[in-house]
Formats: sequence, structure tokens, C-alpha cells
Amino acid sequence: MNRPERHAAILRLVRERPISTQAELAQALADNGHEVVQTTVSRDIQELGLIKVRGEGGRLVYAPPEAVDAGRVDAVAVAFSRWALSIEASGNLVVVLTPSGYTNPLSQAIDLARHPRIAGTIAGENTVLIVSREPTTGAELADELRSYMLEGAA
Repeated sequence: MNRPERHAAILRLVRERPISTQAELAQALADNGHEVVQTTVSRDIQELGLIKVRGEGGRLVYAPPEAVDAGRVDAVAVAFSRWALSIEASGNLVVVLTPSGYTNPLSQAIDLARHPRIAGTIAGENTVLIVSREPTTGAELADELRSYMLEGAA
């Protein structure tokens, strides 16, 4: 099986049933006639941008990136339009300046959204550092985040 076929099979599997670990995903692929090793599964998860979300019963399961709750993404847009003053990219990082004391609500909105292109945030007094997931660059992510800033502008 080639990579595109394997990726299609993985996406189908995570949409059809709860899969929590790489071992479960490898077994599900094997059950469907696709023998893969754990390192391949790990690489595929990264390449597909799979995220972990709470499944039924509260268990964390793999999901495609589009599974991010749209309401949470809207909350990020609102947070950026309220608190972000400037955005600058460097490598796989994005630096966001806010008024003093507003980094925690901005970082919390970002973290709760589980954005598929954001690995995490670090907040200071007036600066939020956002780390993008590979292969997304800081510049690509900064462009998206700037569009959030402009949503509230007249």
C-alpha cells in the first residue's frame, strides 16, 4: 500500500471508531490488511495533523484536524480581535503582543481551541509565544492569526 492509500485508510478509521494509541491504529490498519510499523504510524499521524479529542466516554481519541470545535476557533478569533496588538513570525514561532495582563486569556483561548496547527503557547506579562506544529511555518500561522485580529475591525 502506498502512502496516500494508507493516509486515506487512517482517516477513514479515526472517523469510524475511537482509536486512542498508535498501537491501536496500527492494529486497526492490520485488521484491514495494511501491515505497518509503529514509526510509520507515528509519521502518518504527524503528516495528517491528527489531533486528540475527547471521545464518547471521555477517552482521548485521534481525530482529523477538521474535528476542532468551530466554536472554539471562533473564541480564538474573538480573543485575537480583543487583545492582540501585533503579531510577528520567526521560524516556527509566532510572537503576539498584548496590553499588559491580557496574555493569559489569549493563551487560554488558543490552548482550549486545540488548533491543529498550534503545538502550544507560553504567556508572559504582555507577550504570548505560540509554537506551530510542523510543517506549518510561523509565517503561515501568523498570517492566519492576523486575519483573526482583523475580524473585529471596521
